[in-house]
Amino acid sequence: MTDTAKMAAQGTLQAVRGMNDILPDEAPLWLHLEDTARRVFEQYGYRFLRMPIVEPTPLFVRGIGEATDVVEKEMYTFEDKLSGESLTLRPEGTAGIVRASIQHNLTYERPQRVWTHGPMFRHERPQKGRYRQFHQLDIEALGFAGPDVDAEQIVLLARLWKALGLENSVTLKINSIGDPADRRAYREALTTYFSWHFDALDDDSKRRLSTNPLRILDSKNPAMQPIIENAPRMLEQLGPDARAHFDGLRKWLDSAGLVYEIDTRLVRGLDYYNRSVFEWVTDRLGAQGTVAGGGRYDGLYESLGGKPTPACGFAAGMERLVLLLRENGQSAARPPLAYLVHQGDAAAALAWRLAETLRDVGHDVVLHAGGGSMKSQMKKADASGAHFALILAEDEVRNRVVTVKWLRETDHGQKTIPLAEMVAWFAAVTV
Repeated sequence: MTDTAKMAAQGTLQAVRGMNDILPDEAPLWLHLEDTARRVFEQYGYRFLRMPIVEPTPLFVRGIGEATDVVEKEMYTFEDKLSGESLTLRPEGTAGIVRASIQHNLTYERPQRVWTHGPMFRHERPQKGRYRQFHQLDIEALGFAGPDVDAEQIVLLARLWKALGLENSVTLKINSIGDPADRRAYREALTTYFSWHFDALDDDSKRRLSTNPLRILDSKNPAMQPIIENAPRMLEQLGPDARAHFDGLRKWLDSAGLVYEIDTRLVRGLDYYNRSVFEWVTDRLGAQGTVAGGGRYDGLYESLGGKPTPACGFAAGMERLVLLLRENGQSAARPPLAYLVHQGDAAAALAWRLAETLRDVGHDVVLHAGGGSMKSQMKKADASGAHFALILAEDEVRNRVVTVKWLRETDHGQKTIPLAEMVAWFAAVTV
């Protein structure tokens, strides 16, 4: 019996391994990331879209590709008890966005820029920065064919890193994996090359040789690297259209002043990509170094039953970005302005009205609840992180005043403020 099963039998339940709680002390950094991303995305005209967490399984089989690790090994798939339909917890966001676009004719009148965020699910071995339930920021530009939109999304990410204070923590890698005809020729070249070295391949690479040889290039096995290093390069196989698109992407990035590396081994892990692919990576999170990645997927609409529609997008891993923010010593905690301490029924009623008055003008105020001595309440006030304790007891109620005690600056001590002047006093005070 597993530890989880034993705990369940004993009446103690915990979250599923690899599916983590985000506790109140951690949440401010998540909210800071979400709010910053929303502001940056809106600057570029991307509008919010939310899709279901559960989708029909064929969406991912047809969209991502049967021979990918995601479809072969990682999806949470189950049968609906009522309909018998095969359903899957979404392992990524792009296929669902394209399904929604086709279903609701989003690109009928004009191209669309959309973004979303939320949980994704993959059944894999949990480790730092890699979980079974993980969260992503996802952007898609639907109906845009040129390399200018590819570049726009990369530049948008550069702006996001700057807004988060991460611009010195990440580097950009780009590549092109060509058009379908280019990829077919490249697959044949890779199959031939790796077949020559078949005995030196690890088990994963031997399996991928017959299903998706491009994924061999993504192997993290150190023993495979000398073989991979000498493999044919995709850039040598590009046709004229894909070459022009890649050159155009580089021109836009150069004009934006972005520094990048051309990584000829960068292929991304899902079948729907073509032409531009890119990743932003860091060396501060160990093996899980990719914090954002994406590219162009001009054939996905057709594979899901839609009309031919060019598109480009990316996803950014929120858990990894939060880890990176912490590595940089960042904290988004926002303590309340004041904690309201009170003693007695009349003081409690007055404290309630005062708290609401201060909230009306935009202040964060915690009103003590649950009774207790003044000493215990002051301990809770200090633990709350508030800048001030506002004290209301019998004397304050009688004299219509509030005792204000500084909690973070001991040289100020405390002072008495007339109740009617509290809003004006806080408007003038600096914290």
